Amino acid sequence: MLRIAAPLLVLGLAAQIVVAQPSAPVGVIASIAELEPVADRVEALGTLRANESVTITANVTETVSVIHFDDGQRVQAGDLLVEMTSVEEHARLEEAQARLAEAEQQYRRVKSLAAAGSASASLLDERRRDLRTAEATLTAIESQLADRLVKAPFEGVVGLRDISLGALVEPGDVITTLDDDSVMKLDFAVPSLYLPSLAPGVAIEARAAALGDRLFDGAVASIDSRIDPVTRTVQVRARLPNPERTLRPGLLMRVELLRNPREALMIPEAAVMQRGDQHSVMRVAEGEGDERLAEQRPIEVGLRRPGEVEVTAGLSAGDLVITHGADKARPGQPVQVMAIDDGERALDELLAQPSGEDAGEAGRTP
Repeated sequence: MLRIAAPLLVLGLAAQIVVAQPSAPVGVIASIAELEPVADRVEALGTLRANESVTITANVTETVSVIHFDDGQRVQAGDLLVEMTSVEEHARLEEAQARLAEAEQQYRRVKSLAAAGSASASLLDERRRDLRTAEATLTAIESQLADRLVKAPFEGVVGLRDISLGALVEPGDVITTLDDDSVMKLDFAVPSLYLPSLAPGVAIEARAAALGDRLFDGAVASIDSRIDPVTRTVQVRARLPNPERTLRPGLLMRVELLRNPREALMIPEAAVMQRGDQHSVMRVAEGEGDERLAEQRPIEVGLRRPGEVEVTAGLSAGDLVITHGADKARPGQPVQVMAIDDGERALDELLAQPSGEDAGEAGRTP
């Protein structure tokens, strides 16, 4: 019995010695939990419209005498686009101007006579009526002349010209189109579920495949007062500045509505450990002296975006969380931060970087 017990005693002492030995620090790569601006994103498809858009047509039936614009030309408000034949109206205008001048002269003569008592009040009233009739006739003829001059109602760009010189146009015939593209309207449908968070001023981001996925920033301008009973969506209209005149009416765009903008605590997705519906991270905590220990922290997660997770509870800004090597570290075990993962370098680049004071100082938690 003594021969057996002695080796067992020796083995027990050896095991106690091994347990008593401090474990070597585990090399890990960590990342700093930082506050970043985030928002909940709702995706949709939208169609662009010009800020103001009209179809230029004729008001009268007449032939085109002069065309003052070219296809795609930019015009100012009030610029003359088309002149129509108006010889008869100009002749009538001269006649109306002559009649008005004569009526004014007769009115002034009778007015002076009536003041001297040499003319009756009824004659003065008759001359006043003749003057007003001449003024109204002149105004009507000037209006008819104005109908034969097609002008741009606002600043913008004209489309393709659909008429030729000498063509007979009638009311409703399309001459061209005019779009104010300085600011574009983007109409898109959003599920009514998000209606409480919709309001004018909410930011959006829009991209179009036809423009190489270039990003355009805008904001919600208005929300429809009705919800579609079939699709249960609400129409939203946003405005996009278009200083370079890149956007055009009718363009299909992918929209991301940025709801609930806020400052959120973000960590790399690689740092999150999940077990069922529970989430946790390995945090680098301060030990005695310069020692650092692995500490398992339960957390609550929120928004997810590519490579990152929002932490709503369990961590503070500036905390160090282990992104690589957490599977080897145990709670309470010493760890050595080999590098700080900034999300911009690959793992091999981080490992190739010599560990030194930079990684050590960055890893200190307050």
